[in-house]
Amino acid sequence: MATTVGSEGDIKTLITNFVYLERDAIAAYDATIERLENPEFKRQIEEFRSDHHRHLSELRDLAAQHGAEVPAEGDMKEMLTTGKVKMAGIAGDSTILKAMSSNESDTIAAYSSGAGNSAVPPEARPIFERGLEDERRHKAWMDSASS
Repeated sequence: MATTVGSEGDIKTLITNFVYLERDAIAAYDATIERLENPEFKRQIEEFRSDHHRHLSELRDLAAQHGAEVPAEGDMKEMLTTGKVKMAGIAGDSTILKAMSSNESDTIAAYSSGAGNSAVPPEARPIFERGLEDERRHKAWMDSASS
């Protein structure tokens, strides 16, 4: 499912939508950790989830600077991101990681759009660039570990 997050024309909406994205991602990571059997995979996914908590913290700070809404929960997409993981749990760790990799594709697209969005002030751009780097690293590991 293609995402439009990161293409918003105003910074407040963009930040709010990224907060939703991160909350959805954290929920998917929680579901993944609950279902993985391999302890090394769990450890790595917990580390990646920490990156998402850092992203959320940075977005909260950015929201405070720009007066953007900070939703307390994820949105409807959370059902999709966690649902893929829950269904994949039936087939084992490799399939779970493949489901998470597909989630990461949307997150990469969002951060890529956000990093290049003209609505993002220059001083905030590094937040989106770091997020993009993290998401690419997450997906690369998931692709490698699930093959």
